[in-house]
Amino acid sequence: MARIIAELVREPIDAAAAAAALGAPGAGAVVTFVGTVRDQNRGRAVTAMEYEAYLEMARPLLAELAAETAARFRLEGVVLIHRLGRLAVGEAAVFIGVASAHRAEAFDAARRLIDTLKERVPIWKKEHYADGSAWIDGEGSHGA
Repeated sequence: MARIIAELVREPIDAAAAAAALGAPGAGAVVTFVGTVRDQNRGRAVTAMEYEAYLEMARPLLAELAAETAARFRLEGVVLIHRLGRLAVGEAAVFIGVASAHRAEAFDAARRLIDTLKERVPIWKKEHYADGSAWIDGEGSHGA
């Protein structure tokens, strides 16, 4: 049975601690992805990012996605953490980590997690610029 952690948090994501939670004796591969707030998007300078979620729906969908992916790719562990609230440029918005017996499954599972998270989980982002702000669409439900 895979160890699964799936959380929505308001505090900064500790990527080292999240990665350490993936340790498993049967894991020959650990793949992690950290999506951060970048300083440019669509030709505009970004000063901050804000993430909001429909918590009653997002929490169970996040857990379901992690469990589905763990079963599909026979993973030893999954850590899926998304940050909510206002983030500065450079801060981690999402952490995805998987532990698997083999590297191919680990890479495929990590990609599936981020892509499916964007499609299925109701998390939205608002970009803040020096001259205003805008809710971002067209990138799945959020796009990190």
